[in-house]
Amino acid sequence: MHAMSGRRSILLLGGSSQQVVAIERAHSLGYRTVLCDYLPDNPGQHVADVFYLVSTTNREAVLEVARQEGVSGVLAYASDPAAPTAAYVAQEMNLAGNPLESVETLSEKHRFRAHLRKIGLPCPNFAEIPVDASGGEAAGLLGDLTFPIVLKPTDSSGSKGVTVVKEAGSLESALAEARAHSRNGVLIGEEFIERSYPNVIGGDVFVVGGEIQFWGLMDCLREARGGGMVPIGEMLPCSLDLMALGRVKSALQKLVSSLGIVGGELNVEVIIGRSGEPYILELGARAGGNMIPVQLSDASGCDLIASNVLCAMGENPLVPAWDASTSGAVCAHVVLHAREAGRFHSVGYGKLDQYVYREVLYKKPGDHVDAFMDAGNAIGIAFMKFPDAELMRERLFGNSESLCMEVE
Repeated sequence: MHAMSGRRSILLLGGSSQQVVAIERAHSLGYRTVLCDYLPDNPGQHVADVFYLVSTTNREAVLEVARQEGVSGVLAYASDPAAPTAAYVAQEMNLAGNPLESVETLSEKHRFRAHLRKIGLPCPNFAEIPVDASGGEAAGLLGDLTFPIVLKPTDSSGSKGVTVVKEAGSLESALAEARAHSRNGVLIGEEFIERSYPNVIGGDVFVVGGEIQFWGLMDCLREARGGGMVPIGEMLPCSLDLMALGRVKSALQKLVSSLGIVGGELNVEVIIGRSGEPYILELGARAGGNMIPVQLSDASGCDLIASNVLCAMGENPLVPAWDASTSGAVCAHVVLHAREAGRFHSVGYGKLDQYVYREVLYKKPGDHVDAFMDAGNAIGIAFMKFPDAELMRERLFGNSESLCMEVE
């Protein structure tokens, strides 16, 4: 038990391959680690001091664990579904964290869109759809919305269950896809926004004392086969001009302030509309997946994983004022994936090989891999550095086939 160990304990929600780094960092900072995960084969259990086979979305069960272990902080590192649970536990135990209602708003797309509209930020026209609606019923609820429409669950992450619907006749299959990834029973249909800037702007920001202090905005690489919806990497600096980037920053800070977010790393997804207006598609109440914090730590020299842990424990997160757009760093990370199911054979980067400085593999040669549909099908992550941004864009946009791994 915590009291006997003499060390303060932190509760970590999720022990996947991408989340193990947070458990390891908590250890290195001297904290005792308590892990909850619903998967019996999660790798984090072999690193944590204590493991509970408990779903991270079961608030009451997680709260019981937190109280039993006497934890001093709770962290949902890189996990959208667990973020509201972390906020709930923090609220009930008076631990460091952001307001539960605000985290819930960020974690459910229909509530998020309504909040954007309320505070006057750009927002696509949208309609809520019950999870059991038929194609005809959904078409009626969508009303005057103009196709194409993006149909998605309101509480999923990693582009799971998201479909771009070009005509009403395709609604039925899109509903089935969204339904399969919905937990709360609410879907959303929203008008597809035509972009004036070709890339989705992603990455993470870090809030300290209610102000965004760390700006890790990056250009996203997307998998074309998934309708351009599935992230396969990010690169910095973002090539958006500084004036437009300033509008993005103002919108993000306005949103953070309106929600009373006090601290922590947040995952960003923004697109630029036809008139140059920034549409905030997502502001995740947690650090980004696909090892975004690792990439940004490399670029900035600030250990963001440690900062996440310290923030959750109510300590100074030691985050500097930093901006990817003016830092001089030129780097990227790509999600290694297979376009067809099979057995993983090898990684071949082709022309990208000389730029790779770190490779993290989740699979071993001979392991089964699924065709890449979302972040859950990743084979691993490769980290790259380039001498200049123009070369990076040329290499990454011109060699997308190199990001696909060999299976047999």
